[in-house]
Amino acid sequence: MAQESPKNSAAEIPVTSNGEVDDSREHGFNRDLKHSLPSGLGLSETQITSHGFDNTKEGVIEAGAFQGSPAPPLPSVMSPSRVAASRLAQQGSDLIVPAGGQRTQTKSGPVILADEIKNPAMEKLELVRKWSLNTYKCTRQIISEKLGRGSRTVDLELEAQIDILRDNKKKYENILKLAQTLSTQLFQMVHTQRQLGDAFADLSLKSLELHEEFGYNADTQKLLAKNGETLLGAINFFIASVNTLVNKTIEDTLMTVKQYESARIEYDAYRTDLEELNLGPRDANTLPKIEQSQHLFQAHKEKYDKMRSDVSVKLKFLEENKVKVLHNQLVLFHNAIAAYFAGNQKQLEQTLKQFHIKLKTPGVDAPSWLEEQ
Repeated sequence: MAQESPKNSAAEIPVTSNGEVDDSREHGFNRDLKHSLPSGLGLSETQITSHGFDNTKEGVIEAGAFQGSPAPPLPSVMSPSRVAASRLAQQGSDLIVPAGGQRTQTKSGPVILADEIKNPAMEKLELVRKWSLNTYKCTRQIISEKLGRGSRTVDLELEAQIDILRDNKKKYENILKLAQTLSTQLFQMVHTQRQLGDAFADLSLKSLELHEEFGYNADTQKLLAKNGETLLGAINFFIASVNTLVNKTIEDTLMTVKQYESARIEYDAYRTDLEELNLGPRDANTLPKIEQSQHLFQAHKEKYDKMRSDVSVKLKFLEENKVKVLHNQLVLFHNAIAAYFAGNQKQLEQTLKQFHIKLKTPGVDAPSWLEEQ
């Protein structure tokens, strides 16, 4: 054939003056090849690879779904989920386009809202840390005081009043215990006298020869049992009043005393800590510790002063209440015992009316303090 076949532009490899491959013709070829592909084949399904001079796969076209059929099947389309869309939107928001048109990606980190959202676990951990530190300091202070190495704050007047209160409480508890024993024994005696009176009355009806003698003894035992029930009511009222004074009023004051002593130990512990820091060097590292220790010391000093004032007030009111209560109860106990053993029934009943004591219905056994509990 005389006419020469036209040359394919893909087979021509233009070379520049310095021996390098000219890429301008190659990019033009790739662009023309993309326009010549069928319209049904998307760019995501086609890859056009065109490498350098020494690559053996130069000019190779790789197509995914298109294989020469006139109607290729459409690829399945999956709609992205909302989570994926939100992530893409966040990634897009992280891209900042400057004035030159070039995108730069900025680093995105977690947003921290200070003092708005607090973690409960961190708060509990902080409370445990503070409690552990406070317990350690107080324990160290107690051990130092017992070993005679540490100093303690002492209010001589208040400490004397507390010692007297504790000693009086022990004595009142002993009186209360003895009065309860007396009440139990008196109840048993009254019960025995009542049974004895019933036995004498029964014999007076069945023994005609000793009718009068059994009758006298039956009346006497019944009268003693009645007076014993009256005395038992007075003693039980005395026990109830003293029990309230000892186990409620005085105990409440002693609870406040315990809180005062705990506040005193904390105050001395932080005072000792502050004194140790003040004796050490003062530099940039120790000054913040000294300021924090000064703040804690001042807070515990205020707490200690408040508890000391509360204890003083409670001791004052307790003394007034104790004198008033014990005065009335001691007068009741004395008059009732005296009238009972003197056989003065009217005086005994008058004593109960004076202190507004009501007895049980006659014929019903008066329960002891053990049965009431």
